[in-house]
Amino acid sequence: MAATATEPNVRVRRLVPADAPVYRALMLEAYEHHPEAFTSSLAERAAMPLSFWESRLAAGAEPRELVVGAFRDTTLVGAAGMEFEPREKARHKATLFGMFVLPRFRKDNVGRTLVEAALAAARSRAGVRIVQLTVPEGNDAARRLYKRFGFVVFGVEPYAVAIHGGYVSKVHMWRDLAAPTVMDP
Repeated sequence: MAATATEPNVRVRRLVPADAPVYRALMLEAYEHHPEAFTSSLAERAAMPLSFWESRLAAGAEPRELVVGAFRDTTLVGAAGMEFEPREKARHKATLFGMFVLPRFRKDNVGRTLVEAALAAARSRAGVRIVQLTVPEGNDAARRLYKRFGFVVFGVEPYAVAIHGGYVSKVHMWRDLAAPTVMDP
């Protein structure tokens, strides 16, 4: 996957195992500041060895998971992952996961470029037809971003994440990769 540009000095590329320390740091920040967006907790992910993070970034033409990262100069400012279904009857599906952009870069089209790169990775995998994702109910900015890429809601999982003595529901969305993407202005 070739690196792509978003705004000046921001490049997006597939992360590799050598990126694991900065990827881990970015995602731990995401788990800390947006616990409603993730099923795993900060404590669970912080306890994972570096090898867990490296395995998400494994090299190879057809990994089970791959992660794209957005860099401003040498700083990782955002990431999004794509998980490919290994089971024979479900190999046509992929899941977009772990989408996070540091707050100060959210207005710079970094999220849009990460989604574009993740979808390009899904399109490049033979047989993948649809991409699914979840987004916390109430995260309207993320839902608008995904809707611009042609994702549609197919359900809501009530009480999906238990945090701070309450619950957050997750909105399930999907996109047919064969359908054209028509971006809103």
